[in-house]
Amino acid sequence: MSNLTERFLNYVKIDTQSNPNSQTSPSSSNQKDLCLLLSRELKEMGISTTYSEQGYVYAFIPSNVDEAIVSIGFCAHVDTSPDSLGRNVKPRVIYNYDGKKIKLSDKWSMSPEEFPVLERVKGQDIIVTDGNTLLGADDKAGIAEIMEYLDYIVNHPNFKHGDVYVCFTPDEEIGRGTDNIDLKLFKPDFAYTLDGSEVGGIEYETFNAASAKVKISGKGIHPGSAKGKMVNASLVGLEFHSLLPVNLNPAFTDGYDGFNHLTNIVGEVESSELSYIIRNHDKALFQRQKDDFVDAQKYINKKYGYEAVSVEITDQYYNMAEKLKNHFEIIELAREACKNLNIDTYTLPVRGGTDGSRLTFMGILTPNLGTGGYNFHGRYEFASITQMNQAVKLLLEITSLSLSFVSSLLR
Repeated sequence: MSNLTERFLNYVKIDTQSNPNSQTSPSSSNQKDLCLLLSRELKEMGISTTYSEQGYVYAFIPSNVDEAIVSIGFCAHVDTSPDSLGRNVKPRVIYNYDGKKIKLSDKWSMSPEEFPVLERVKGQDIIVTDGNTLLGADDKAGIAEIMEYLDYIVNHPNFKHGDVYVCFTPDEEIGRGTDNIDLKLFKPDFAYTLDGSEVGGIEYETFNAASAKVKISGKGIHPGSAKGKMVNASLVGLEFHSLLPVNLNPAFTDGYDGFNHLTNIVGEVESSELSYIIRNHDKALFQRQKDDFVDAQKYINKKYGYEAVSVEITDQYYNMAEKLKNHFEIIELAREACKNLNIDTYTLPVRGGTDGSRLTFMGILTPNLGTGGYNFHGRYEFASITQMNQAVKLLLEITSLSLSFVSSLLR
């Protein structure tokens, strides 16, 4: 078993689910367990590292060339999604996957008919779950690859490179990955997140993203004498949701389609609350979706004659393509590296969050790269060891090519 595989298996066994209901940083203290492990491993490699109690791990390797060249950064997140159980992860390695149905447990299995992506990894070594938890390849595959990349650099002093910056972030899955990042410790000229799926993926178009909290105040009274008096907050919540465009249900969308996703609903007669995420690649359509929430609020409040509904909308991040379109050489650098390694490239609009979006608008242009993980956020998640090893080689090739990289980003 390779060092990369061992790293990954060790990392996924650590529960690092983030908690959207917590206001601390990190949102769950168990994320620190992985952060502290990574910090120790980096120090054992002899790499300069800084650990932050807010859940960040920073690493830096200085340039070993004399001329001034661009500095490069890599980023991955330690947390896993709160959407599926992340405790007691029991990964299993399948060598030379035969392309057939995989039995995860007595109860759960996955087949190429249901999950065609399995056809993409036939003949490869893969890691699956036991069907009871997510795997955590999102984003521990990215973490393991970056750690293996750093280990290679340290143990191959003749490998030439510029300044290399690394940051492992908390709480990316709940949109807070860069809330407390220290840009004095992570300050490359440009960077890549390793947070995508198939290796060869180079992603630079992301959603514009917002969250919405809809709070409803009802009027409670005994149901026996409720006529003309009761306003059931839970039913008003359902009414509010019915006013939003049905075609923006994420179950009906793909590609560049935006969506409004109801992530949680709680309620009783007196009060209820609905939580949404709002997404669209197009900025004008994104604004229209937010306006729909306000219009629904106004309609219901007018209908019931009092402030029954309040809506709080918070922008989370924006489409990084807006910034990257003027520096496409960063994308071409990754494509050239893939070409040199005979890795087929593809580009799809990102239909999920990435720290790269916010980093890009913070001044560090940061497209996203594939890691070899698939079916994120659930029991059918799996990762390709074969592709993870490719990803490490890709980072090294990108670093080598950056020695002659010409860009206006050179500081």
